[in-house]
Amino acid sequence: MKKPLIGALFAVLFLGAGIAPATAATGQDTADVRVKAVDLAGTVALSNCSGSVVRVPSSLPDDPALVLSNGHCLESGFPAPGKVVLDQASTRSFTLLNAAGSGVGTLRADKVAYGTMTDTDVSLYRLTSTYAQIESSYGIEALELDAGRPAQGTAVTVASGYWKRTYSCAVDGFAYRLKEGAWTWKDSVRYTSACQTIGGTSGSPVIDDATGKVVAVNNTGNEDGQECTDNNPCEVDENGAVTVREGINYAQQTYGIVPCIGSGNEIDLDLAGCALPKP
Repeated sequence: MKKPLIGALFAVLFLGAGIAPATAATGQDTADVRVKAVDLAGTVALSNCSGSVVRVPSSLPDDPALVLSNGHCLESGFPAPGKVVLDQASTRSFTLLNAAGSGVGTLRADKVAYGTMTDTDVSLYRLTSTYAQIESSYGIEALELDAGRPAQGTAVTVASGYWKRTYSCAVDGFAYRLKEGAWTWKDSVRYTSACQTIGGTSGSPVIDDATGKVVAVNNTGNEDGQECTDNNPCEVDENGAVTVREGINYAQQTYGIVPCIGSGNEIDLDLAGCALPKP
């Protein structure tokens, strides 16, 4: 996880630019980030992160649409360990992208429906527009959250609305616990080394290439080989053994969100099968 864009630009100007493998946007030299005209439809750009317009299998066209990103991308700052944000008013705006990565319109939230950095690193914003309105206005359909857990070896694409580019790799495996500074996440997706995500890709949807469904949300990576520090997450297995994988990046699975979304796209943490942390 990295500092917000303004602070990162200051750091670049005065300290020099370096690649940040994870999270909120840094001042990474845009010459190093090639815009690719691939399928970015439904992704969004936040002020400091990436995201996507998402639906669950039960979502209806007239439901208020949801935007998925990271908990550490919330405008209120990083939620403390154990903190859950629920139904918090928000006026955040998002730039909606088409398949080629061009901005086609601005979407606005009326609340943070859910956000946390405990067990996972996720935020869900409720928009003032419905899925039907977005599709009618922009010809863009929401990405669907897969209700099933991804498998090791699954080919995936990380689609960054912030940078308007994609990263292709595979699910290398899963971290029983992923610890970074004060935060611990469960059952995190570990990418193969081909996904060299950088600052600003935080919140990007991780899309199963075979199904087109979202299976995870990109959130962090080990920048320089440190152990369990900020920007240097470590893996902890069931026996407490720690593994550090320098240069490897991670995402948080999203299938666990699906059982928590009820009628009208409302977050209901008491629904059967919902295991997201509660306030």
